[in-house]
Amino acid sequence: MSTKLAGVEGEVSKERLMQDLRVIVADAEELLRATAGQAGDKVASARERIQESLDVARERLASAEQAVVEKTRLAAKATDEYVHENPWKSIGIAAGAGLLIGMLISRSR
Repeated sequence: MSTKLAGVEGEVSKERLMQDLRVIVADAEELLRATAGQAGDKVASARERIQESLDVARERLASAEQAVVEKTRLAAKATDEYVHENPWKSIGIAAGAGLLIGMLISRSR
C-alpha cells in the first residue's frame, strides 16, 4: 500500500513541477515581450539564449504532460479491469472506504 501512496505523491509532485514550469515559461515569455524594444548586442544575445531555453522547456513540458496523461489512462484501465475481474471484492473495498470516511466525518463534527 505504501508503494501506491508513494506513486500518488510522485504524480502530485510531477504535476506541481509541471505547473511551476508553466509559470516560469509564461514569466520568461512576458519578460521577452517587455524587453523587445531594447537594443544592444548583450540584450539580443540574452534574448536568443532565453528563447532557445524556452523552446526546450516547452518541449520537455509537453513530453511530461503526455507521460502523465498516459500513466493516468493506464491506471484507469487497470482499475477498470480489476473491478470487472473482482466485482465483489471491489464492492467490499468501496463499502469499507465509505464506512471509514463516514466515521471520520462524524467524529469531526
